[in-house]
Amino acid sequence: MAIQWSGLGPELLLRLDRHSDQPLRSQLETGLRDAIRNGRLHAGERLPSSRELARELGVSRGLVQECYSQLLAEGYLDSQVGSATRVALCTSPGASPGAYPVLGSAPAPGTDRTRGPAPSPRLIADFRSGVPDLASFPRGDWVWAMREACREVATADLDYGDPRGSRALREVAAGYLRRVRAAAADQENLVVCTGFAQGLNLVLRVLNQLGVGRVAFEDPGYGDVETSTSAGLAGAQAVHVPVDDLGVDVAALEASGARAVVVTPAHQSPTGVVLAASRRHALVEWASRHDAFIVEDDYDSEFRYDREPVGVLQGIAPNRVFTLGTVSKSLAPAVRLGWVIAPPALAGAVAEAKVLADRGTSGLDQLALAALLRSGRYDRHLRQMRGTYARRRTALIEALGRHAPAVRLTGLAAGFHAVAHLPGSADEEAVVAQARRRSVGLYAMAPFRASRGAAPPQLVLGFGLVSERAIVAGIAAVADLLR
Repeated sequence: MAIQWSGLGPELLLRLDRHSDQPLRSQLETGLRDAIRNGRLHAGERLPSSRELARELGVSRGLVQECYSQLLAEGYLDSQVGSATRVALCTSPGASPGAYPVLGSAPAPGTDRTRGPAPSPRLIADFRSGVPDLASFPRGDWVWAMREACREVATADLDYGDPRGSRALREVAAGYLRRVRAAAADQENLVVCTGFAQGLNLVLRVLNQLGVGRVAFEDPGYGDVETSTSAGLAGAQAVHVPVDDLGVDVAALEASGARAVVVTPAHQSPTGVVLAASRRHALVEWASRHDAFIVEDDYDSEFRYDREPVGVLQGIAPNRVFTLGTVSKSLAPAVRLGWVIAPPALAGAVAEAKVLADRGTSGLDQLALAALLRSGRYDRHLRQMRGTYARRRTALIEALGRHAPAVRLTGLAAGFHAVAHLPGSADEEAVVAQARRRSVGLYAMAPFRASRGAAPPQLVLGFGLVSERAIVAGIAAVADLLR
């Protein structure tokens, strides 16, 4: 049990060397991190107030506040309104090395389309893609929404309910998707699921019942293992079609013999390209000509910067397109909620597949999300996160421009990851391994490729989990590896 200090907090022995080239703030951050890691400060212990520590060290209070803010973001400290700043619980002495915090990271991936191994301890910066800023999850709004759901839920709605999902959520979600994504969405054709993975499995199962035996996936995209497994579970064969600067190659798709294709048209994962207008129409024509179907993964379309919004494919071909969406990127992967907008003739089949899968998604969580959408709090959160990711995006561009100007960045128009193009002679895996030894998490393009090959050498740099300061520090630490 942590010692409960009285007053403004315990005195803390930290030494600052004013003759060192290392900035005072950096020295203070390092000193506090080391004190937590080696057990001088135990989990739950209160730190001095910023005013008291500034007085003891002879520095400005603002410097201490900035230091505390950085360590809060990294997960070393914990603070609540009206309470003292304390050592975070996950940093207790004796914990396993993996229990130490990573900059804004979750302790393990476990999310849709997360790439790379579980984060290693004590990283300066972790550029893992596929996960949003978990620290910015709107906890207060979610608590409010859950209270609203519990207060308003009818007794009958506590039963198993409609396998398609809560009518309240389907109604408000369909309206939101019509308004924001130009979808031809109707609550009768929308089925609530527990995220992208389940939504994809439901759709592939329905397509297999229609005789679709071959499903195409983008390359690079989800990689060979994930696509083969998903298709295999539905009794189909996975094939891969290339992606270029205009998006998925429809001519290659035509030659593949597939009768379904899974695409990420608004912001291709992972290259970041937007499916060109000509390709969008060619893709729809392919589906009509071959009695085929398009499965659209609309995974991070809420976050865009340099371009006009791009509507969903489903809006122009609702009878041929299944659109999958989730709140994993907009809120957090822990909120296991998503949806399938199905062609009207197949919505019932998707709902039946959902019943066989799990008899339905948590009803109270659905009602909470509906309340969040109706209240405007969801939109407010998205606006805040667009600003956050835009600043991190700028920090990444500027850091690479300063330390490795020859490295080209693409895929930055939307989302919270980018592709860094390394020199032709670079070895992706070697760069990743060397960066890890310098406590920087970099991630290769190879796992996204069906062939697992590494040509041309590229990195997928996520900035959802990493602060602006950490971006700058991380890129500076590995700059020579990128050049």
